Amino acid sequence: MSLVSTDRSVRALLKQGIERLRQANVPSFTLAAELLLLHTTERDRTWLYAHPEEILSEQSAETYFALLARRAAGEPTQHLTGKQEFWGLEFEVTPDVLIPRPETEHLIEVALDRLAVREIRAGRPPRLNGEGVTLVDIGTGSGCIAITLAKELPAATIYATDISRAALEVARRNANRLGFSARIQFLESNLFDAFQSLALAAPHAAPSPEAPVGHDRGLRFDLIIANPPYVSRREAESLPVEVREHEPEVALYGGEEGYELYGQLIPQAARHLKPGGLLVVELGINSLLAVEPLLDSSTWLNVSVTRDLSGIPRVLSAERLSY
Repeated sequence: MSLVSTDRSVRALLKQGIERLRQANVPSFTLAAELLLLHTTERDRTWLYAHPEEILSEQSAETYFALLARRAAGEPTQHLTGKQEFWGLEFEVTPDVLIPRPETEHLIEVALDRLAVREIRAGRPPRLNGEGVTLVDIGTGSGCIAITLAKELPAATIYATDISRAALEVARRNANRLGFSARIQFLESNLFDAFQSLALAAPHAAPSPEAPVGHDRGLRFDLIIANPPYVSRREAESLPVEVREHEPEVALYGGEEGYELYGQLIPQAARHLKPGGLLVVELGINSLLAVEPLLDSSTWLNVSVTRDLSGIPRVLSAERLSY
């Protein structure tokens, strides 16, 4: 029997969609119903509310209700539509990448602010286009951070790494579709391993004048930015089904406690930053007390914590001391 009512108007279908998702306890059920109807009709929200009496075909209605059923069963809306907005850009998302969250935009804000402040402290005018800046996004996933920084810093040199080859393919597609593929070098890598390999591949190359004696030769960065896995495996069963069953484990879990990966990321970042270089990382809930002490005063200065709109410590940033 068809699940589609005899009234296939936009208004009626949207009302039914909202009610079905509400009954299924789907978070933000009204928005999810709207997005799925927009995806089905390939229209925008203005059209949706300007044409409430528009009658959709039976096939379109069937497609809509099939999507509603999948969302009610736990599939993320973003996987059903294949996209998510971040920093005003539309990104492709698949089950191979973490869905970009609004709170991650704080990473971009902090990075841009600290780059500008660093120049002011050095007595230089801020280079708002990123001229002379080399940066890397560790664990790029969909590429949303690296691509957003490519948009905001058009003269910067940008690298992006991920341990997942499938995630890198999504990131490359996003960069290509949004017009930034020539600006970003994507590398398959566990944290900074790819850069160590690059250094070893040219053992006789002259070291950078900014590379300290006794450290690996190779790239040094003005900015290292990362949204690492930070969910505790002990919390897995308490996660929403759309997260627990549909987002990639490698991008979610940072260990049994959730903050173990920072213990690798931060010391490696110190070795790959230029003197005065910046580290900007996203924090998981309740991870600040475990992570902040890793930024010891012998290596880091100007340590700062930025809270999100809910008051949760969300971004930890610091400057690398001179060697």
